[in-house]
Amino acid sequence: MQTLFNNIKGDRLIWAIVALLAIVSFLPVYSAASNLAYRSVSGNTFTFFVKHLVHLGLGFAIMYGVHKIPYRYFKGLSLVMIPIVLVLLGITMLQGTVVEGASASRWIQIPIVGVSFQTSTFASVVLMVYVARYMSKVKDKDITFKSSILPLWVPVFMILALILPSNFSTTAIMFLMVVILVFLGGYPVRYIGIILGLGILGLVLFVMVAKLTTGPLSVKVETWENRIKNYSNGEDTEADYQIEKAKIAIASGDVFGVGPGKSIQKNFLPQSSSDFIFAIIIEEYGIVGGFFIMILYMWFLFRVVIVAQKADTVFGKLLVLGVGLPIVFQALINMAVAVELFPVTGQTLPLISSGGTSIWMTCLAIGIILSVSAKREEIKEQETMDENPLEILSEAI
Repeated sequence: MQTLFNNIKGDRLIWAIVALLAIVSFLPVYSAASNLAYRSVSGNTFTFFVKHLVHLGLGFAIMYGVHKIPYRYFKGLSLVMIPIVLVLLGITMLQGTVVEGASASRWIQIPIVGVSFQTSTFASVVLMVYVARYMSKVKDKDITFKSSILPLWVPVFMILALILPSNFSTTAIMFLMVVILVFLGGYPVRYIGIILGLGILGLVLFVMVAKLTTGPLSVKVETWENRIKNYSNGEDTEADYQIEKAKIAIASGDVFGVGPGKSIQKNFLPQSSSDFIFAIIIEEYGIVGGFFIMILYMWFLFRVVIVAQKADTVFGKLLVLGVGLPIVFQALINMAVAVELFPVTGQTLPLISSGGTSIWMTCLAIGIILSVSAKREEIKEQETMDENPLEILSEAI
């Protein structure tokens, strides 16, 4: 174990925050899993606890392995992975699998291991790395809109177009994160305005085409419209069932909560262990527990900014922000949905909600951040050694 800790590099506080979030997740997931156990064949809650443990264990293995890779290699990997991501998204669109009652085909089945994989979450990480690579490449150069269309925006819009039919919220978040990253990378604001306009135009055209057809796309668009209308009008309809139960759970939690495992609304919330786990946390641990989770994510954001600021290259800075900001943004969206500050999106709470793909891709992104941080530590150690030649001599002796 000591050897493992000695081999851990990168920002130690990020390691601590991630470990703390993972530890905190066990009790809420175990508690909320009783609803899933009741509907499953086995009826064993402990099975879901072990499943979550395995997902986190594999996630930390991914994070450890990735943080050992020098981050400069991610430049080339992003170029290779973009075509692979496009193929995976295409397969998902044609042969997607419905998981845990979700109506959208967002998963593909991996035949060898029998695991379902949500390709859009993987695509999100790859796309952000790719955009960071491009923006670092054109840094301090005169950028024209025409020259950036093919290398930057064509891959972005191709990926978003493949995700949009099944997952509007993920598409919108990815598009927003890309826009923020190119802005931070120095992309001209006037061109960003054009891209925003094209994005909105593309969405409008997609909705119009979907409404003129009959089939899954038409049903999906109607679901989006109903969620937005119900949220804006404050209507109490069947579509708001989960929000109403989440509000009851939060109201029941009060300041200190009803206690671990004593949630009532977990028996009524269909996605109590994933999309609405924040409501269960507040019900069982109160507002204090909810604020504690928020502080952890804000602390993580602070450390991400620090790592980005200290990165030794422009690519490192943009890479950290590109893969780090979406984690915090997704967490805020999840919490906002639970308290009805945002329409239902289906976004999980990173590192806390159950679900393999979400955990693995979050750990992949964090591993990339730690890789950048580890490089900074390596440079700092080298500078220290250069300033102390006697240490080099003593080591040689």
